[in-house]
Amino acid sequence: MMGPKRRRLAPSSPRIKRKDVSDCEDSGDQAYTSSYKETSLKRKSQKQNKRRHKSKPDDDTLNPRTKSGLTRDNILHSKSAHLIQSPGVVRAALLRWYAGVHGSRGMPWRKSYDPSLGLEDRAQRAYEVWVSEIMLQQTQVATVIPYYTRWMENFPTIRDLAATNIDQVNALWKGLGYYSRASRLLAGAQKAVAQYGGRLPDNAKDMEANIPGIGRYSAGAISSIAYGERVPVVDGNVHRLLSRFLALHAPPKAKATLDILWDAAAAMVELEKSPVDCSTANSSETTPIERTQYAGDINQALIELGSTICKVRDPGCHLCPLRPWCRAYAEASPGLSKRTDAIPDIEDGCSLCEPLDGLFDVTAYPMKIDRKKPREEMDIVNVIEWSSSTRPDDRWFLMVRRPEGGLLAGLYEFPTSTNVSKATSCAAQTKFPHTLLSGLLAPTVLPYNKGQQTISTSLECLQIKSITAVGDVVHVFSHIKKTYRPQWVVLAGGETPPALKCGNDEPSGIPKLNLIDGGDDGSSTSLRPRGAMWVQLKEVANTNMGTGVVKVWNLTKELWERDVGGT
Repeated sequence: MMGPKRRRLAPSSPRIKRKDVSDCEDSGDQAYTSSYKETSLKRKSQKQNKRRHKSKPDDDTLNPRTKSGLTRDNILHSKSAHLIQSPGVVRAALLRWYAGVHGSRGMPWRKSYDPSLGLEDRAQRAYEVWVSEIMLQQTQVATVIPYYTRWMENFPTIRDLAATNIDQVNALWKGLGYYSRASRLLAGAQKAVAQYGGRLPDNAKDMEANIPGIGRYSAGAISSIAYGERVPVVDGNVHRLLSRFLALHAPPKAKATLDILWDAAAAMVELEKSPVDCSTANSSETTPIERTQYAGDINQALIELGSTICKVRDPGCHLCPLRPWCRAYAEASPGLSKRTDAIPDIEDGCSLCEPLDGLFDVTAYPMKIDRKKPREEMDIVNVIEWSSSTRPDDRWFLMVRRPEGGLLAGLYEFPTSTNVSKATSCAAQTKFPHTLLSGLLAPTVLPYNKGQQTISTSLECLQIKSITAVGDVVHVFSHIKKTYRPQWVVLAGGETPPALKCGNDEPSGIPKLNLIDGGDDGSSTSLRPRGAMWVQLKEVANTNMGTGVVKVWNLTKELWERDVGGT
């Protein structure tokens, strides 16, 4: 049940430096076989074990979360150490634990599996699970719950979602971040309605292959939870849990590492021909959920255990139902066996695990990788305001829509000069608004002249009245550290918001102007083509913007509210 035991090499043995899987299998085996005979390894390992037992204090009660004194780089172990040897017993203990915590976090999408549901009801469950899984990517459960509730109120079925548009989807997603997730949900729903009768495919293979935004993990989660298909899942929580359970210290994104973890997850979800008797897992009682061992419950139990107990830092090993079989826990616990007896064949040695230098505990698993430092970029953000000379309180702001692909796809922002040099002078920055406005607006725009006293009010001609630096806003994406440098640009001229270019003169293919009515009083709150629009002051905060742009807007408002006493 514990799997093949490990043995330690004598201190004089060479350390195998493993850089990748392909190198390990050749050079690693040669290093072992050229330096030692298997019998010699056994003798040295046994002698070292005897010396260790003699020197070990009788009152050694170190907690497994403390440094154990065991150095992993001196442990030789079999490839089969990274297999779950008795998945039935482990699964039974896992499900017993999960039965007690199933509803503890109040997640509205988590429901008990009902095998009696018909096809339509299962498809509805698949939609609910899909929405929750996409929302939970890179986002905590407590944050997701209110967003999920609002989403299901507005789009209760996959057909309701497919019938909406990206603006409505982004409006509900606002504040949740990673907006590409929302656009993929919409695209996936539209394809499911168009090609699959308004239902997600009932198996993971077709789901992953044909529905946009659904990868191997999401397909496995949806198919197992909603349709009962016996397919594994490996997300970040399961990756960490199984890496510790198997004491797998290997490059976490390497194909060989992922293959081991997916195989282990599959072993957990696939029942044996003779299902284990749940009563063997140190309990006199069993529950229906344990006896049936539904695939979705097993997968959710693994995810829940990794999320709440086997955490990145400060894991609750004393609460873990898998502790008796956890190899990382055993290695980090001085009072437990370290599996030091010999492996059956030297060629069966694991060539994937990297050395662990010095002392370690269970949090040494999975193997840490050097995170790539986010690249740094600076954008000049032009918060462009226009107001009528006769109605100065009627203030409008120019916003443009980002492309449908890439970062913050489909969201609105203020006209921006992207990725400019941090050495750009203040004088150079004041020239950006004129360039942008000349491309977006139909009337002629006169350039900003700091010393100019007379401001044009011609209907055919606009004047940049003032440009005020606002201050820097730093916003960090997963791969970019973005510095937004906003400037408040006041535009004068005309009695209505300046027309946006259309027809042959429009920039970047912006379509013709459409008037959008929206105010509670019947007034127009935005004038826009698809790619750009004028938005009234009171509606700017309700526009679908990314978090960084919201920060820019709030900082700009503080500037004029403080200095000008604006709205």
